[in-house]
Amino acid sequence: MCGIAGILDLTGVKESILIKMRDSMIHRGPDDAGFWISDDRRVGLAHRRLSILDLSPSGRQPMEFDGLIIVHNGEVYNFKKIRDELKKYGYKFESKTDTEVILKAYHKWGIDAVHKFRGMWAFAIWDKKKCELILCRDRVGVKPLYWYYKDGLFMFASELKAFHKHAKFKKEINLKAIPFYFKYGYIPTPLTIFKNTFKLEPGYFLIIDKYQKITKRKYWAVEDYFFSSPKVSFKEKREEEPIEELENILTESFKLRLISDVPVGVFLSGGIDSSLVTVILQKESTKPLKTFTIGFYEKSYDEAPYAKKVAQYLGTEHYEFYLTPKEAYEVILKLPEIFDEPFGDSSAVPTYLVSKYARQVVKVALSADGGDEQFCGYTNYWPALELSKINSKIPLLLRKTFSKLGNNIFAYSIARSFSPFLKLTNFRDKYFKLLNALQASEPIKIFDISKSIFIDDELKKLLKINFGTVSIYREYEGIDILQSMMMQDIKTYMRDDILVKVDRCTMQVALEGREPFLDNKILEFSARLPSYYKCRNGISKYILRKILYKYLPKNLVDRPKQGFGMPVYEWFKKELKELYEYYLSESMLKKTEIFNEKYIKNLLQLYYKGEPTNASRFWLLLIFQMWAEKWIGL
Repeated sequence: MCGIAGILDLTGVKESILIKMRDSMIHRGPDDAGFWISDDRRVGLAHRRLSILDLSPSGRQPMEFDGLIIVHNGEVYNFKKIRDELKKYGYKFESKTDTEVILKAYHKWGIDAVHKFRGMWAFAIWDKKKCELILCRDRVGVKPLYWYYKDGLFMFASELKAFHKHAKFKKEINLKAIPFYFKYGYIPTPLTIFKNTFKLEPGYFLIIDKYQKITKRKYWAVEDYFFSSPKVSFKEKREEEPIEELENILTESFKLRLISDVPVGVFLSGGIDSSLVTVILQKESTKPLKTFTIGFYEKSYDEAPYAKKVAQYLGTEHYEFYLTPKEAYEVILKLPEIFDEPFGDSSAVPTYLVSKYARQVVKVALSADGGDEQFCGYTNYWPALELSKINSKIPLLLRKTFSKLGNNIFAYSIARSFSPFLKLTNFRDKYFKLLNALQASEPIKIFDISKSIFIDDELKKLLKINFGTVSIYREYEGIDILQSMMMQDIKTYMRDDILVKVDRCTMQVALEGREPFLDNKILEFSARLPSYYKCRNGISKYILRKILYKYLPKNLVDRPKQGFGMPVYEWFKKELKELYEYYLSESMLKKTEIFNEKYIKNLLQLYYKGEPTNASRFWLLLIFQMWAEKWIGL
């Protein structure tokens, strides 16, 4: 696990700039560093190393073989099998690293070598003979890879902050990205916050030749498996067969993630996914696993007691940490440095802290992300389905009339007075979302509304800039709506929120985070698995529960889903209020020149008066303002 950077510049690469780019990411690789510059000084590659496999100097990068030079971030877990295959063709190896295997596999098979890899990666290879730079990102985007191109300067890096070290990097705000951030809380691939700067799409190669012509080539896409028909119909199988098949795939994939020359642990929340990772690996291990949980003193957010019960039952070596507002405050101030562009998921705070604490014990930690998206774990799937059924039975004109009548303060006040959901801290947000959803005819539009923090009408009130349609979801034919929502979550929310959060928070403390649920064998199986194995009779993750029931009592498994969130609503009214008051003051908001300050002021007044509104909106504003202050000199 590492940080990589590189420059292709026909006017010449300066060693000092390349090293500054590399060392801006020292947190990603504090153990070692290296760089390479071509003889004509037009190409430079750099690397920061976090030593996980082969801790000796023979694992140093950049690594060279027969005119190919590589820098690599990530892990190819099945590298030993590929290495053995390459040895049959006469290849010899000087290290015990997966990087050398990637390099020589590319030498043997070219870009088709990637189909043999199982793991997570972002790598760059300079081909001296062809004068080509080849970038590649793993199938689902566990590892980040950014690139910039303008006026003959091409750069790539694991993090955006590296580009700021080059004097020619132009920090021009990409206004197209801003509405997406405020709608979803993140900026979707391939966009970034800056113009001429992009995230390389997962499952893609990017090739830039000696004439600086850029081409992309897709090598894998999860939707191909959602739309493909299984060779043997699941309907023809006994229910036990897919359950056994999935357990075997999970076991093999999870065990691959234990390959390491340093200690490995597991993030355990006590939920189905993390419990399943822990169960499977613990039953395969002769020693107690090290498990890590973070908790909150606010009971409605605290999952630590559930995790502790699972850990005790399985006999893991369990570590538990509780987060206070003071600790949160200190981490919040670091967020603009950790995330180089606005990133609005507040659970980054506990993720960073559990990573920091785990790093004191282990150097690698397994997370359980990806289970919700593959096996129907998110609660917002059901309202989209149910409301779309209701909408289909009511004429559109009637729904629009009802929505219009409800869209005023008087109607809202009545609804608030009599609603059984009044205790919800985001009641106001849900009320107006519902009115908006009543006008939608397609389930995917209702789903889009449910995923929005600021819905489209509110975005127009919030922002002064002009923008068009803001949506990352669309209808697909030939696939049921539930499968469609899961597929699109894999390609959006998981990729650009969950995986970004885990990568930045773990790497900030030099901890390698691994994602066992995101092995391509699991993804390819789950994508072809019918919905009735994922949810049944209102029970989510049906097939995962069936596996888990073999090893854990049902009372430890069956409980309401609880998201990994932070008490934003409670803390920002008390201990952390001063951050709002400073960054969301009218004078600070005016500096960015993109906000309607009066609209935000009104929202804040409602919030402080106790109106049950969505505190995530203010969190997005706060993070954006803090980011702007850090990176563009607000």
